[in-house]
Amino acid sequence: MSLSPAEMDQRLDEHFRFEANDDVEGVLATLDEDAVHDVVGWPHGPSQGRESARDFYVTLFADLEEGKTTTIRRIYGENHMVDETLWEGRATGRPFGIEGNNRQLSFRLLHIVDFTPAGKIKKEQVWLDVATMMQQLQAPVKT
Repeated sequence: MSLSPAEMDQRLDEHFRFEANDDVEGVLATLDEDAVHDVVGWPHGPSQGRESARDFYVTLFADLEEGKTTTIRRIYGENHMVDETLWEGRATGRPFGIEGNNRQLSFRLLHIVDFTPAGKIKKEQVWLDVATMMQQLQAPVKT
């Protein structure tokens, strides 16, 4: 059984809402039990299994706050989608090892998502515009 584009939108938007609310349990509930979670560039590499993604989200929610996502474009296939999103918020910790200094931050992400027929995320691969993050976070702090 294939999910419709609207169903995939609903599932990914739910995932993003949980992220926006720093709700680790909610985010993990959107993942399949055996999900592969791969944030390209994450020092610990891809994780296998829903519970293995927990450390990434705990760290992410400690490093970034007030996150808002805006969908730029989505492309659909059979039970998979490619999502280009703009993330905006504040860097309160050390996102991806870069000191945030509580600065405003805005960068693009590319999600490649595979879904189970039941609508759980089977695989999520995330590509981040780290160069833009570095430009924004490594600029001199204005006093």
